[in-house]
This record gives sequence, C-alpha cells and structure tokens, in this order.
Amino acid sequence: MTISTFAAAQCSVRPGDFADNIRRHLAFMRAAHGLGVQCLVFPELSLTGYELDLADALAQTPDTALLAPLRAYARDARMTTVVGLPLRAAEHGKPRIAAFVLHADGTSSVHTKQHLHAGEDRHVDAGAGGPLLTAGGLPVALAVCADFAQPTHVAAAAQAGARVYAASVLIGNGGYPADSAILQGHAKRHRIAVLMANHGGPTGGWASAGRSAFWDEDGALVAATEGPGDRLLVVSHADGRWQGRCEAVDVDR
Repeated sequence: MTISTFAAAQCSVRPGDFADNIRRHLAFMRAAHGLGVQCLVFPELSLTGYELDLADALAQTPDTALLAPLRAYARDARMTTVVGLPLRAAEHGKPRIAAFVLHADGTSSVHTKQHLHAGEDRHVDAGAGGPLLTAGGLPVALAVCADFAQPTHVAAAAQAGARVYAASVLIGNGGYPADSAILQGHAKRHRIAVLMANHGGPTGGWASAGRSAFWDEDGALVAATEGPGDRLLVVSHADGRWQGRCEAVDVDR
C-alpha cells in the first residue's frame, strides 16, 4: 500500500530574523519527519515574515547559503520542504515573493508568486510561477497567496495534472471565510486536493487567522487547525482516501 503524507507548517515567525526563523523551521521539520511527512509546506514569506518594506534588504539569490541547514535536513529526511523568501534576480529591479523548494534529493528550485495583492507592487514584482513538483508520489502545484484567488491559476494546475494544490498564504480572520471558500471550491470544481499553510502568528502588521486546512477532491474538509499558534497539520492518502491530524509544535525544544 502506497501512503502519501503532506503537512502544512503553521509557523509563527520573527520579522527579518533569519537565524531564529531557521531555528523555528528546523523544529517543524523535525516534528514533521517524526510523523512520516514526505512534503512539508510553510506559509508565504515564512523565513522573513510578511515584511514587504524589508523585502529588498532581505532578498536572497536561488543558491543562498542561508538555506544550507534546511536543505541538508530536507535531504537527510527525504522530505520535500517549501519555504518562503523574497527572491533577488538580476533581471528584475524589485525582488519577487518566492517559494524555495528544497527537494528530497538535496537539490532546490524556486517558484515565484504570479499574482500580487493591491499595493504589493510597490515593493515586489510579479513572478512567473514554476513547474509541478513530485512529492509523496503525487504531482503537486504550488500557489503563493493571491495566486489562488485567480481561477486560471488552479485551472492551469489541474490541466497540467496536479493532484495536490498547495497554497502558502497569509490570511487574517476577516478574509478567512471568503478565502477558505475559494480554496474549497477549487478542490470540488477541479477534483484536486488542496492544502493551505497559513501563518501561526502576527506578521507584517496582520493578525493571521491560522486555521491551516486541507480539502479532499470532493471539497470535503479533512482537517484544519483550530486557530493560530505553532501547529502542524498532517494529512495522509492511502486506499483512495485522506485522513488528517493536528499537532502542536514546540519551537523551543
């Protein structure tokens, strides 16, 4: 029997503090590995916080040495891990909001946010997305926050053959009902499982709702965290069905 196990890392972060945020990420990665997770997804800009006024100063190149400890753990645990950083690229004047993918074989790649919220363009440029990745034996499409609000984004992912649509987000309490309904609708409309990884605490002046969630291909909610806080949402697929659980993570252990 083949089991595919994914997780949303609902991690709280400190603004612009790479050292402490890497420490927090490693705590989540250790917890996820202990639960057999094969693909771990962190929220939008998880390693810096949603600090757009700092994005230019904090932006990193695709081969940044900052990710070395995370890349090494992902390789040793054989666990594809998606983390968030601003990306600096020579051909762009402003950085892009990126999901850095640390693959289980020790390689890495970068996926960039294609669709920006109003006002984000003052600090960052829109990106070009990226190809599907394979994790847990399934084809996975990545989305970064506002991407999922564009129907064409998930439609393209489904058409390309994605079985899981993994969204790294920052969603507050006010926006949560509408945004979660959009994600649930994507799952049901496109027959694609949807994983949403939200921030675990306040960031960039926004109070995150937490409530990271997973919907199956019928649009049924499989599992969700109860609110904000450092929590791991783990879902596994076996024998044609998904099951989920939530675990608190002690980032100071």
